[in-house]
Amino acid sequence: MTVDRKAHWDTVYGEKSEAQLSWHQDDPRVSLELIEMAGATANSSIIDIGGGTSRLAGALVAMGLRDITVLDLSQVALDVARDRLGQAGETVKWISVDITTWAPDRHYDLWHDRAVFHFLVDAAERAAYLENLARAVNIGGHAIIATFAPDGPEKCSGLSVARYSPNDLAQLLGESFELVAHRHHLHQTPSGKSQSFQFSLFRRFG
Repeated sequence: MTVDRKAHWDTVYGEKSEAQLSWHQDDPRVSLELIEMAGATANSSIIDIGGGTSRLAGALVAMGLRDITVLDLSQVALDVARDRLGQAGETVKWISVDITTWAPDRHYDLWHDRAVFHFLVDAAERAAYLENLARAVNIGGHAIIATFAPDGPEKCSGLSVARYSPNDLAQLLGESFELVAHRHHLHQTPSGKSQSFQFSLFRRFG
């Protein structure tokens, strides 16, 4: 059965508080560490793919970054994040769209994705994602892609996922992206469970 992803995620974000979301983080420290490693400055343009209700945009605003975009399939999630940021959220661009059907209209210095790519279990959807990644990231720019690691969960929020190692992702991204660094992260869910993630930082050079 085909899942209506937008309806699924709007329902999840509409019915659950942040404390009930297994992927919730109070502090996106691994992402921030890799963003710093990528050399991000106040003038860097960053897009957070599947940002949802993540605290990352707020952390970046607090660091003085002025060109931040958050893209998510769920408008419900984006409304929650924007309302939480208040006036600071007015500096963020919010885009509600499916990453596999989106058409980037500009370039970014850094693409960040924590836990969207691993939901794309269909080869055509993965190809569409990777094509948008290549279109959107500047030459010399960076991409951070975090997924469940090979020993991570096989499902999340009732949906099947694909699990990756950093080398798996490097092969998928191809020769135009160089794997710069990677981190293993054991995420503790709000309910106290552990989930094995990998975070990979790539540099686009061609």
